[in-house]
Amino acid sequence: MSELFFSTGLIILLRVCDVSLGTIRTIYIVSSKKYRAGLIGFFEVLIWIFAMRYIVQHMDNIINLVGYAFGFGLGTVLGITIEQLIGIGHVQMNIISREKTGLIAQALRSDNNGVTILPGKGGEGEVSIVYTIINKGKYRKLKSLVHKIDPNVFINVHPAAPSRGFVHGSRK
Repeated sequence: MSELFFSTGLIILLRVCDVSLGTIRTIYIVSSKKYRAGLIGFFEVLIWIFAMRYIVQHMDNIINLVGYAFGFGLGTVLGITIEQLIGIGHVQMNIISREKTGLIAQALRSDNNGVTILPGKGGEGEVSIVYTIINKGKYRKLKSLVHKIDPNVFINVHPAAPSRGFVHGSRK
């Protein structure tokens, strides 16, 4: 019985590791970080091969197969959580505020972010759109900052891939 728990636990652990790495590798691919993606891919597949070898040797128990699937699901959740913590890449924030555009733009600029303000017209009248591209790792902090200034603000976020020019004081 203890060997069954060990084998199932090992299979889950191996799958969590390889799927988490696969999620991060995919994000690096989307961010055009090919060398990091390649290095992570090497370890991802190495772990996967060991997992497959082990599970094929221990296929006689259904609990190992369930452990394999459970490890995949858990690895997906863990991979996304890791990516959110390390914030790979950039996002575009479109911030729409009726009355506090100037304060929001000033706060973002004080935090060393580039800001462009665009005029807009909503269903209920004039608005301003604060447009900025930031490192994903700063998103939560800036979202909180903006909501403190204007609790009624609308924020729309898109993936961004800056290719040329200045972003956050550094040349891209």
